[in-house]
Amino acid sequence: MSAAPPPRWLIAGPPRPGAPTLYCFAHGGGSATEYLRWARDMPQATLQAVQLPGRGSRYGEPMFPSMEALVAAFLAEVELTPGPFAFFGHSLGSLIAYEITRGLRAAGRPLPDRLVLSGYPAPHHRHVRVDDPLHHLPDDDLIERVAKIHGGIPQEVLDSAELRELVVGALRDDYRVLETYTWRAQDPLPVPVTVFGGEADHAREELDAWQQHTTRPLTVRQFPGGHFYLRENPDAVLHALAQALRDVPAPQDRTAY
Repeated sequence: MSAAPPPRWLIAGPPRPGAPTLYCFAHGGGSATEYLRWARDMPQATLQAVQLPGRGSRYGEPMFPSMEALVAAFLAEVELTPGPFAFFGHSLGSLIAYEITRGLRAAGRPLPDRLVLSGYPAPHHRHVRVDDPLHHLPDDDLIERVAKIHGGIPQEVLDSAELRELVVGALRDDYRVLETYTWRAQDPLPVPVTVFGGEADHAREELDAWQQHTTRPLTVRQFPGGHFYLRENPDAVLHALAQALRDVPAPQDRTAY
């Protein structure tokens, strides 16, 4: 009997010969399809959207109980491009991208040429309430609380019991990963970092505090809007993302960190 195929972690956009690869990590409860829409409008990169278990093409697969388990599985099962690449993450996706980068360094593997982190404050500032964890709430309460705090859940999902059932599992699992996460101090990463955020979401000083986590220059950009500012201002965000990727080297110019 042949071995089962590995989980499908990556969903690729159209190839862009000569361009770096951009791996995109979705927000809590989100899916790879959120960022595949960008592929058409991002000629500066070959886009690879990361699909976690419990949603989309991996619906029904069990999620990971912790950030440590998620990162370990990704590193064991995903072979990143040998050429230049960058990570983009939004909200929980930012934290996942950051921890995977730390895992790559610990394993002696190539690091991304840039981290673009969106909608998430520097992780040494604990901002998640652990005395009242959302992932313990009943399904409807969980969805309604997340919608009230962050928005981003379409009205058609809020209005449909069937759609709620489809999304609540991934949402609960992602919040468990977030709410059980503990940041552990390590040396800052030798990777340049760009941080995006909505003006009505996190305070600027929470975003500026990412400088503690990199030895390289930090760039911070804020946009009008809240936690899902990137849906409100897609053209401005994609333009800023393209600017952030300009200094990702061509393959022959890449220097190992």
